[in-house]
Amino acid sequence: MSTVHLLVVTAVQSERDAVARGLDPTAPALPHPLPGHEMLRTTGGGGPHPLHADLLAAGVGPAAAAAATGAALTAAALREKPYDLVITAGIAGGFAPVAPLGSVVVADRVVAADLGAESPEGFVAVDDLGFGRSSHPCARHLGAAVARALGAVHAPVLTVSTVTGTAERAQALRTRYEGAAAEAMEGFGVAEAAAAHGVPLLEIRTVSNPVGPRDRAAWRIPDALSTLCDAFGVLRTVLDRGAPPPYS
Repeated sequence: MSTVHLLVVTAVQSERDAVARGLDPTAPALPHPLPGHEMLRTTGGGGPHPLHADLLAAGVGPAAAAAATGAALTAAALREKPYDLVITAGIAGGFAPVAPLGSVVVADRVVAADLGAESPEGFVAVDDLGFGRSSHPCARHLGAAVARALGAVHAPVLTVSTVTGTAERAQALRTRYEGAAAEAMEGFGVAEAAAAHGVPLLEIRTVSNPVGPRDRAAWRIPDALSTLCDAFGVLRTVLDRGAPPPYS
């Protein structure tokens, strides 16, 4: 029997708590120390690969996500108990018609959609400027297996520092990143920290609203949190009974 050590990073506590209920609905997650952050630990699964999951509400945006994820990964490495997998998770806006309201998205790659420069010819990504990278691949085989189990869209998820609020920007992102399914605010920050530590990555999002003009009356946040909980219940079974780490 081999234990899977999992780090799940969300933006806010309501997302973290939904993940905790999905991973272990029978017992409350317990506080686990991490300097500067409140992290919870839970367990799940009774099969060949039971889970030990640390759940971290890192804050909103890629910078907060990268800092908190890096702290958690470093603490685990210093304890000589590194994580087998990092998952960035939460609710998100979905790009219609790829990811309609209520759907689940498992990223095949994470893209920093507004990291770069504006020019007279349009947006130039940071990689094209020669200053770094703007995307990270997710664990390919595991991601495909999780997407199948969840009945999820398996496509790129965009990370933005400013949430889209107009039809014009939504269309610009669709055009620039053809096939993108969702936008959120933390994935690329988590991905940067995971890459620095050599830990495989997944991103799982549940769609609470369409990407486009802001219409709070149309948001379905409680429904998306419930779907997130259900998704992690399925994920628990996939990790518990599927192939053991290392993940690819």
